[in-house]
Amino acid sequence: MFEGREPIYVQIAQRIRAEILAGTLPEEGQVMSTTQYATTFRINPATAAKAFAELVNEGLLYKRRGVGMFVATGARERLLGQHRHTYFTDVLDPALAQADLLGIGVEELIEHITRNHPRGTAR
Repeated sequence: MFEGREPIYVQIAQRIRAEILAGTLPEEGQVMSTTQYATTFRINPATAAKAFAELVNEGLLYKRRGVGMFVATGARERLLGQHRHTYFTDVLDPALAQADLLGIGVEELIEHITRNHPRGTAR
């Protein structure tokens, strides 16, 4: 599971963020404990704890003393906002600049999007 170049704790944090975004970890839902992560993925519990600490610092998780870690209220919305901003600046803006260089106009882009978007039309 952990094959990337990034440290394992970063990969764990990214996985939990993705699960929150996808809704598989709902707000106020309990997250696996550090011990469960360590046992399941055969990693050092301190590695999982470091990932959880990062997510707590970001306000995405919180700890209930004696019970475990939970997804914070508003965590999905916070992540959506961050990812949307990143999408526009890192993906869409460069794509629009390339379209401009190629002489692709707004009307042609809209036509392409409505014809090829997986849901038929944008939300």
